[in-house]
Amino acid sequence: MPRLSEVIAELDALWPPGRAEGWDAVGTVCGDPGAEIDRVLFAVDPVERIADEARALGAQLIVTHHPLYLRGTTTVAASTFKGRVVHGLIKHDIALHVAHTNADTADPGVSDALAGALGLRVTGPLVPDASDPEGRRGLGRVCELDHPETLRDFAARAAARLPATAQGIRLAGDPDATVRRVAVSGGSGDSLFDAVRAAGVDAFLTADLRHHPASEAVQHSPLGLVDAAHWATEWPWCEQAAAQLDAISDRHGWGLRVHVSKQVTDPWTTHHSSGAPN
Repeated sequence: MPRLSEVIAELDALWPPGRAEGWDAVGTVCGDPGAEIDRVLFAVDPVERIADEARALGAQLIVTHHPLYLRGTTTVAASTFKGRVVHGLIKHDIALHVAHTNADTADPGVSDALAGALGLRVTGPLVPDASDPEGRRGLGRVCELDHPETLRDFAARAAARLPATAQGIRLAGDPDATVRRVAVSGGSGDSLFDAVRAAGVDAFLTADLRHHPASEAVQHSPLGLVDAAHWATEWPWCEQAAAQLDAISDRHGWGLRVHVSKQVTDPWTTHHSSGAPN
């Protein structure tokens, strides 16, 4: 049975903390390096429901994509919801490890998992990592469809293949436009429009598209926009990352039992609409 320090060393090799953005907060949040690990849970968000699930499973390690404390804190008091998470984890000897922007740009990374869930063929990163001589790492991915389809059908593909959320899939652009090449970026992607236009794709699938950037993008070009829930675009990474750790466990003979949380931790819970405008 491996020690936490051994498992973390392998996770850091997959997603080196030094490749995270300067503003990010990645790495091990809590946990005894000498503790023995035989069960791991992957999830997007380090919320109480995920900590409860880990405890019910008997997992000694949770790996999440989102940080618990992104902007730092002066307290972990149990009177705060994040403090309650910390108290619960420590009380039940559960470690927490975060791979965020260092997993976004990895090879394979978050957007590779998103492309895989959508059945797309990746041709390269949308924003290449200049430090990667092979040109495989970077933010987002440029992809090709096996066969052209309408933007409407591509949005339907996303709705069918990504985990269901209250938001569903929003579409901007001509629904009958033909889509052959697309860009995808897990998580918030409206800072990437310049790179998306430069890539010459027909559509861009991402999350958290704000009104003004989206409005400017559709006025700028015939680019189709497909906006999914943030959680839904990043959840496929959990399955990809779990498979990577499974392979590492097999190689070392660790016998780890690796789980992926199926809980929907997207904050939006219901959706009401009188129908799309004409």
